[in-house]
Amino acid sequence: MKKTYQAKPVEVERKWYILDASELPFGRVASMAAKLLIGKGKPMFTHHIDVGDFVIVINSEKLVITGNKKAETKSYYGHSQYPGALKTTVLKDKMINNSDTVIIHAIRGMLPVNKLRPARLARLKVYKGAEHQHEAQKPEKLSLGDNK
Repeated sequence: MKKTYQAKPVEVERKWYILDASELPFGRVASMAAKLLIGKGKPMFTHHIDVGDFVIVINSEKLVITGNKKAETKSYYGHSQYPGALKTTVLKDKMINNSDTVIIHAIRGMLPVNKLRPARLARLKVYKGAEHQHEAQKPEKLSLGDNK
């Protein structure tokens, strides 16, 4: 009788990947990063075990936004739960203030809501420029044509 394989946390080997936000559209960067953080492309993927990899997103300030006036129409909302305290920020303004949070917010929304989400987000590193401090881990650069 065949048994279903289930990954064990000690068997997980994590790789490092680099995604360049200036090469890919915003949604493609976020979906590729979420897929890598979850570990969906690995043959040992198991839903309840965190088998994902580390993801480095560089050039977040040069994020490619496609669509008709999306920079002016996409809004982010925050509320303090007091009456009249709704704060609305447009994507263009959020990119000027802190472009890292835009990418983190998009990737966080693509991850499943469970106990593994904080650990997966901790493996996400976002940098504004092309330089990062993870050369010692020998990260592998991914492009749009790669389907991992």
